[in-house]
Amino acid sequence: MTGSGTLIQELKKTVATLRGPNGCPWDREQTHESLAECLIEECAELLDTIDRNDMMHMREELGDVLLQVVMHAQLAQEKCSFDLDAIIHEVNEKLIRRHPHVFGPKGVSNAEEALNKWDEIKALERGREVDYRDKLSNLPKQLPALLYARDVCKLIKKGGIENGGLVDAEEAPIVSGDIDEEEAGKILFQLVKLCYDAEIDPESALRRYTSELVKRVKT
Repeated sequence: MTGSGTLIQELKKTVATLRGPNGCPWDREQTHESLAECLIEECAELLDTIDRNDMMHMREELGDVLLQVVMHAQLAQEKCSFDLDAIIHEVNEKLIRRHPHVFGPKGVSNAEEALNKWDEIKALERGREVDYRDKLSNLPKQLPALLYARDVCKLIKKGGIENGGLVDAEEAPIVSGDIDEEEAGKILFQLVKLCYDAEIDPESALRRYTSELVKRVKT
């Protein structure tokens, strides 16, 4: 069986050929910016296979996402910025550094401690202590609004950030008591329908509200 390292090298060679003088016109004209939408689409298709637990097509979609990584690496290599080997080396070194409980003597007792250790080491690498207010500002702006709102809630809770009741599920007028996934989905759909009827973009509305909430929490 061919080793994974050899297969990666073959894929790199194929992509380099596609980008070469005698390659594909479409591939040759691509840039980091033009491929951004492709990456989003490929990730969405991968997520769909995960939701359906469709292992056969998941393999295919993982390959498409991997292709995006190799394409971006090839573009960077052509500009003498970095290459795929540098990407692999950097992420491997990061995994080892941030898992001292696996690759070193320091142990953890559960997943939460492991995540906290990751955050601590990441902060030390950047020369500062863990600052959850700072992390709020550094959340990727391209996140879908629901994921953005979820991550804001998570950081506020994890960092014990005083928010004056701004993030309080008990204050939500449409929720009474605990809810399960089905009920949560129903409530979210009803909100989307209300927004649609009122000609409001729910994605923009949630993103704006969450962004304003972050500003108020940070002050």
